[in-house]
Amino acid sequence: MAANNRRMSGKKGAQVGSGGQRRRGLEGKGPTPPAEMRKGHKKNRIAAAQAKQTARRPAPRGRGGKSTSELVVGRNPVVEALREGVPATMLYVQQFIDNDERVREALQLAGERGGIHLMEAPRPELDRMTNGLNHQGLVLQIPPYEYAHPEDLAAAAYDAGEDPLIVALDGVTDPRNLGAVVRSVSAFGGHGVVVPERRAAGMTAGAWKTSAGTAARTPVARATNLTRALEAYKKAGIIVVGLAADGDAEIGDLEALEGPVVIVVGSEGKGLSRLVGETCDYRVRIPMPGGAESLNAGVAAGVVLYEAARRRA
Repeated sequence: MAANNRRMSGKKGAQVGSGGQRRRGLEGKGPTPPAEMRKGHKKNRIAAAQAKQTARRPAPRGRGGKSTSELVVGRNPVVEALREGVPATMLYVQQFIDNDERVREALQLAGERGGIHLMEAPRPELDRMTNGLNHQGLVLQIPPYEYAHPEDLAAAAYDAGEDPLIVALDGVTDPRNLGAVVRSVSAFGGHGVVVPERRAAGMTAGAWKTSAGTAARTPVARATNLTRALEAYKKAGIIVVGLAADGDAEIGDLEALEGPVVIVVGSEGKGLSRLVGETCDYRVRIPMPGGAESLNAGVAAGVVLYEAARRRA
């Protein structure tokens, strides 16, 4: 009877084949995911609400305006953007993602940076956000860049007791060239970069990466009309110098680089546009004994900025 009672009781004893299950039950399940990614956690709900508000809220506009938010898509691009310090507000991670080294590094970098919310999302939602691009389960949201106004660059230079040294880009559409110019302006003590609002490169993730972090301290201004912005600089007593292959003089002969100056760099193929070229006080060329027809905007700006910094030292 005692044996029968044992069989009828609800308490389970050891069963054949259960040892492996119990051992697996004692094993760890890896590091605990951040609170923002744990479904049902308060921080997860807050992050989800903030993501929805960000998507619905129109971007406010300052004097120079703001760009729209941008998405960096894919495991390698996301990791590279985080390594280079590209500003970000949200890292979307696909639910049940295959956890490889890039995913772990992205989560680690986002956690170390602070200020980046982590949001777990199903694959269909990420497909919708990226318009079907191959996101590989990682999507990084870049906040809108807040552009300065062209007048702010000169005002900041004068406030610091310095003559303005500004670079304006005419028809440069490659964000990497913009990033390279920002880096050169920072290296040689310039006060900022001016870009047109239309048909021109903006401060995208690619520009941030090429700037190697210098975009955080070198302002970029956006002009509704570049020609009018240059005319305003001229009225304020700033010399406007355009780079052109058929320029009247070489940069080494231009004493204007010693004072307040705006250096205008055109596109590699077309150079300066007609109206911008006519607005310049001087059109100068960079001597190239090697016979190259032209330099890209980043290299050309670096050469002239070096000459200006040498004269001002």
